[in-house]
Amino acid sequence: MLPVTNPNPPFQITRASHVTMAVTDLAKSRDFYRDVVGLVVTEETSDAIYLRGLEEAAHHSLILEQSDVAQARRVGLRVRSEQDIVFAERFFKANDIEFQRVERDHQGPTLQFRDPVGTLMEFTSEMDVVERKMQRYDEYRSGAPQRIDHYQVVTYDVQKATDFWTSLGMRMSEYTAKDGTDELWGSWMEVKGNTHDLVFTNGRGPRLHHFAFAVPDATSLIHAADVAGALGAGNEIDRGPGRHGISNALFLYLRDPDQHRVELFNTHYQFIDLETPPIRWDVTDPRRAQLWGMPASRRWFFEASEFPGEEVHEPLLTANPDTLEDYLGIH
Repeated sequence: MLPVTNPNPPFQITRASHVTMAVTDLAKSRDFYRDVVGLVVTEETSDAIYLRGLEEAAHHSLILEQSDVAQARRVGLRVRSEQDIVFAERFFKANDIEFQRVERDHQGPTLQFRDPVGTLMEFTSEMDVVERKMQRYDEYRSGAPQRIDHYQVVTYDVQKATDFWTSLGMRMSEYTAKDGTDELWGSWMEVKGNTHDLVFTNGRGPRLHHFAFAVPDATSLIHAADVAGALGAGNEIDRGPGRHGISNALFLYLRDPDQHRVELFNTHYQFIDLETPPIRWDVTDPRRAQLWGMPASRRWFFEASEFPGEEVHEPLLTANPDTLEDYLGIH
């Protein structure tokens, strides 16, 4: 059954905000996200690097933390105000959801928790403000990412994840379902008025499939691919350039030195009016993932970043997606 969005959630989530990734070599990861992807380095310490998009006034949208093990540590969302942090604490207490308030550099009140399918999440109500770089065209590099836009999480139970997040006010813009039914295989949910802030897709999880940055235009994707090739990272292009059926976005996926996946994308649409229903896609329709061109490789479908301390579960729904290897007859 399709979930119904709660029109009066217990607190106000406003957007995808920031993600924290554990990496095994800070310098290599910094160089990749600065030079190959094109993010701005806001600050460096001995054990962390803070980066952001060119139009972002928030101190960071990506935190890289030194670690012996590469993992996805936290997926971050913004709430409207400090009072919403208090409301979230009350909600979590009332619903037996484990949480903790923590101190995070350059962030205001911050709440960490795990959702019902094991995604490690973080809310914050504010960040230090820094200079926007959106008109510093002389500083644009590679894909020139403007801002963080969304996350895609692989989960063993899409229905449970979607029920939880729609109860907190997220709206489903598009979804994939078993042919002829509304059995959820993937859900694209938003709070900021475009197609998605948080996506859940069926598979072994919880794992972070990717985080995504919006770029200025389609040529930025091509330039990013060219830059990746010129810097010797052409093999780290994981998928694309291409166009999704879902969200209508042009895309380019890259893998960083620890094989975390980042997406650069452009051209998705507005999803603001409340009477607009979500778009439904049959799970067997190949256009949902790739409107033109060949399907994704096995590694795009099956590889993702694990969360620390979270057991990975087999999905409730068994999937055998058509892969590039299947298309080419490679075994």
